[in-house]
Amino acid sequence: MNRLYFTIILLLTIVSTQAQSYVLSISNYETYKSLKGKPLSDKFSNIESVKIIYSIQNQKTYFFNSTTIRLHYDFVTNYLGYDKGLEKFNSDNYSDIEKNREFLIGNLNHIKGTDKWILELAASDHMPVASIEKFYKLVETNTFIGKKLSFYLNNREHLNSYNQNKFKIPCVKSDYIFNELKYQEVVSGRNIGILKQYKIKDLDSIIPKYNEIIILDGTPETLPNVKGIIVNELQTPLSHLVILGKNRKIPIMAYTDVLNDLRIKKLLNKKVELKIESDTFYLKETSKKILQQKVFKKKKKLTLEISVTNVVDLNKISKNGINFMGAKAQNLSYLIAISKDNSFRVPECANAIPFSFYVKHIQKKSIYPLINELLNYKYTDSTKWINNQLQKIRKAIKKERIDELLISKLNEKLGSQNQFKNFRFRSSTNAEDIEGFNGAGLYESKTGIYGDSIKSFEKAIKQVWASVWNESSYWERELFGIDQKNIAMGVLVHRAFPDELANGVVITKNLFRDNFSGITVNVQKEENSVVKPNKGEICEQFSI
Repeated sequence: MNRLYFTIILLLTIVSTQAQSYVLSISNYETYKSLKGKPLSDKFSNIESVKIIYSIQNQKTYFFNSTTIRLHYDFVTNYLGYDKGLEKFNSDNYSDIEKNREFLIGNLNHIKGTDKWILELAASDHMPVASIEKFYKLVETNTFIGKKLSFYLNNREHLNSYNQNKFKIPCVKSDYIFNELKYQEVVSGRNIGILKQYKIKDLDSIIPKYNEIIILDGTPETLPNVKGIIVNELQTPLSHLVILGKNRKIPIMAYTDVLNDLRIKKLLNKKVELKIESDTFYLKETSKKILQQKVFKKKKKLTLEISVTNVVDLNKISKNGINFMGAKAQNLSYLIAISKDNSFRVPECANAIPFSFYVKHIQKKSIYPLINELLNYKYTDSTKWINNQLQKIRKAIKKERIDELLISKLNEKLGSQNQFKNFRFRSSTNAEDIEGFNGAGLYESKTGIYGDSIKSFEKAIKQVWASVWNESSYWERELFGIDQKNIAMGVLVHRAFPDELANGVVITKNLFRDNFSGITVNVQKEENSVVKPNKGEICEQFSI
């Protein structure tokens, strides 16, 4: 009897689970909630989503469980009997040729905490306007949302159609969503600390303590050594705050109302626990212990090879190049080699200035004693003295004349390239792009113009060399226990792009969904920076 009872219960459970895999209509929010998951790309942290398929042959709209069924393709193969393969599915069902389509594919998104509902297609979907309007009306009819639904214009093709008044349904752009965005997870995690509030302009003279969780009225140029950070402006996904925060593994978030939130103001100067998740955060007073700062007992030794004394042509892969010109230069030489077999463009005139020229420059009497004094200074907590010494070192590096042989070699290599006059000089230290330390945004890149007396090659090189001793780069290396005695700057040189249409950062990983493959691309218009964007700028982002 007991065994029979168990069997019946198990059978009912299986049937119930299968019934929740999809529905043909959504009559209330509770049903929507039972099906919702995250969008495939978490470009907006305040969005919940349900995937939709309309089968043209069956003339049915399927709203399916977006947590248990990851992809639209998974649904059509496992539930609708589709057997033509992924490539055929993609080419037919995202094209602008209506007769090839078997399905209309989209997401029903909801901006949490609002009454805003959005029908979204993949940005790569070229669905004709007539089909979009049909799809919209099907979703409108088969859900409780009704006239609250809008169509999201997320590619140039549909924006152009909208501007030509081709749409007869309500349409919205990205600002419709961004205007509701008040919270953003920058780096998830939790920590305990004393809650303090600072102004960005005061961080030059006031150094937050390591046991603090700090609130800032903007994005800091240098990341303070603290337990957690809350800023009041949204971040571009690959900004230096994001990359360095991930490197340090400290919780960081953006909350636009943080300076006005009375609940948070009541917690100032108290010990709190901060927990940051993808779509929410928790901040509360606590009696838990604040963990001690991690101290590196052994300094991380840096590799420094100075035997190479010529400018290095990156069209040839150097053996162990990372040891004498840095990872950035070595990696470009790999990319150039790959491009020869795969027909994509890389920056022309790529060369590297090895570490030996930097080491020779800083050995001068006006420079090395300053560096030596800094590295042997006993009072490592005297931030003001150290920052002042760093400034003296940078000034001395820029003041001393550079090795004329180096400039001669560069003029010989780059001056013959008559079609290019502008060249980019980029940092390639032995303390960036290495395991456990990415160094994002710590060092500088400068442009030098061939034959120009103001934006000279010499000036650009010395500015890049001097950035070894920026406050941000020095203190970040200290925090990670890197031995500063062997720090060296190589310089990657290649053709510059003075009139950029766009610039960006590519990461060969899906940064926004665990267990999903992909490449993440962040792009800013023209010469605006992705890593250090101007205040209020939000970059374009997509995942492939």
